[in-house]
Amino acid sequence: MTQDVEMKDTQAHSNSLSSADPPTLKHLKEIASLLETGSYTKETRRISRAIRLTFVIRHKLTSRVLHLFLDYALVPGSEAHGKISAFLPKGGEHEMEVDTATSAVQTSGKSTLPELEIFCYLIVLLFLIDQKLYNEAKACAAASIARLKSLKRRVADVLASKLYSFYSLSYELTGDLAEIRGELLTLHRLTTLHHDELGQETLLNLLLRNYLHYNLYDQAEKLRSKAPSFGAHSNQQHCRHLFYIGKIQTIQLEYTDAKESLLQAARKAPVAARGFRIQCNKWAVIVRLLLGEIPERTMFMQKGMEKALRPYFELTNAVRIGDLELFRGVTEKFSSTFDKDRTHNLIVRLRHNVIRTGLRNISISYSRISLADVAKKLRLDSPNPVADAESIVAKAIRDGAIDATLDHANGWMLSKETGDIYSTTEPQSAFDSRIAFCLNMHNEAVRALRYPPNSHKEKESAEKRRERQQQEQELAKHIAEEEDDDF
Repeated sequence: MTQDVEMKDTQAHSNSLSSADPPTLKHLKEIASLLETGSYTKETRRISRAIRLTFVIRHKLTSRVLHLFLDYALVPGSEAHGKISAFLPKGGEHEMEVDTATSAVQTSGKSTLPELEIFCYLIVLLFLIDQKLYNEAKACAAASIARLKSLKRRVADVLASKLYSFYSLSYELTGDLAEIRGELLTLHRLTTLHHDELGQETLLNLLLRNYLHYNLYDQAEKLRSKAPSFGAHSNQQHCRHLFYIGKIQTIQLEYTDAKESLLQAARKAPVAARGFRIQCNKWAVIVRLLLGEIPERTMFMQKGMEKALRPYFELTNAVRIGDLELFRGVTEKFSSTFDKDRTHNLIVRLRHNVIRTGLRNISISYSRISLADVAKKLRLDSPNPVADAESIVAKAIRDGAIDATLDHANGWMLSKETGDIYSTTEPQSAFDSRIAFCLNMHNEAVRALRYPPNSHKEKESAEKRRERQQQEQELAKHIAEEEDDDF
């Protein structure tokens, strides 16, 4: 009886303490139970949901809450508990004494799931990055990757992909991104051997980001061309992959493919990822200008992007008018912004497009104009502007940018009459490109449809069973006929 009374008192005391837990800690405990269920049932869907719920309460994490959760999720005094707790800043031990004792009663005699241990590493890493404790975050990330490499559980692949991302981020924030390039290549090889396609997708993007951070575009292209291709498992990773591919193709002068990749990345990105969509639109604007296109005004008026895209709007206006002086003024005014976005070298390429646009406007306005006036209107600041204007006009005529002839003897440019555009194949090509875009979007939507797991296998097995039964019936009938013949 005395023992029963003591047990009831202990349970009542435990329940009163658990009811006094902070709301964030209760959410973490619910996420931990969801992780355990997903681990036991081998359902990655539950683990993905647990990760999404974690990011919802990410900014509510505190050192005290994390200490309490580690005592709840891990066995106090164990090696894993000691390692992870060491990365958290000290403080609040006096507030935690009673709660730690209660947690020890709850967790005594239980073994920790590997997925739960990796999750503890992840939330501690998130907390350290949010608190700008980058050196501690780097140490925690390195320890978590070392622990992850010792596991061989496929259920932890979803957690591992998130851990890879923040492992790279912690080193990028400290300026040591080049140090982990070899480790990322090793991890990519391991995920390939384990057929972890989500891990391969994440690590390939991290490697591309690593190379592009140091302007190693040739190495990034070699990696992309030799990496195995597979279907997109994460929309976020697929958007990042398209963005990195678009940047590589832009540097390699493949503007048409780059435009498609960048616009697709901006279109597929979540609405909440405003910074990513802004970067995609900046690069897409530059690529479209390099292709000789003028982006629509609505592209710069998207909600929450007006201020960030203002320099590129003024740049587009300068290119549209074809004013070389205005173009120089915009590049000098926003040079710091372009350097920060790493688009300055691409904007230097636009000078030729500005000259060509101005020349096209001149050819439309004048049926005959002297080369000296062409140089004056284009505002060429070279030692011999007339000779430069003549070479520019000759090249534009050869490339088909303008429909004109050059009178070298008199120093004139003679423009031909503009014909009816509907008598050419240009409207047909425009409709063809729009139809191809709609068909491509339809095909991608069909590929993105989700079906119940193993539905195709069950259908195939039913068909095979039906065929087998039909063959057995025919065979039995044939045998019966042979027996009748024998009789």
